[in-house]
Amino acid sequence: MPRLQYISQGLTETDQLTGIQRVLDAGIKWVQVRWKEADLAELKNLLEIVKPLCQSYNAYLCINDQVALAKEFEADALHLGLNDSPIIQARAILGSDTLIGGTANTFQDVKQRIEEKVDYIGLGPLRFTSTKKSLSPILGYQGYEEIFENLRLHELSCPPIFAIGGVEWEDTDILQHLGLYGFAASKLFLKEPIPSELIL
Repeated sequence: MPRLQYISQGLTETDQLTGIQRVLDAGIKWVQVRWKEADLAELKNLLEIVKPLCQSYNAYLCINDQVALAKEFEADALHLGLNDSPIIQARAILGSDTLIGGTANTFQDVKQRIEEKVDYIGLGPLRFTSTKKSLSPILGYQGYEEIFENLRLHELSCPPIFAIGGVEWEDTDILQHLGLYGFAASKLFLKEPIPSELIL
């Protein structure tokens, strides 16, 4: 599983595609299509373009929230928030071949995601970010450290955990040391060059 996940942004199809094309050109191998402002038809139109684009770059296509669209477009992955469709329901629809990831903000959330047998966890936010409107409580480095300590104390093995929410490049070494597998971001991948050593 790639260590960098791009979460698409943009209010228009053009903005969405510009960002996706840019990160694919930079070497990112995971694109999560997230376009909350779009209606179903607009989202389908975008996916009709993005799916073959990701295939041409050998990149994973992940769809945010929309279980039916993940099935229709045979997406490589689906990401679900804590208030989205239940993981067990999505798994029943998509089967075992589709990766399913889930958001978490607390140790209890992480335990829940482990019990739900998600393939990866998006844990955050690290710090404030304007990308997401309804932001969960900020974790900071200490929050991540406490969650990983709890995982060790409870002897819980977990799927790869990605830091999400306000991550900057200078955070990556510290977060990896704490136990994070990778990083998910939107603006970060667009505003600065992506360190080649992180493109795996």
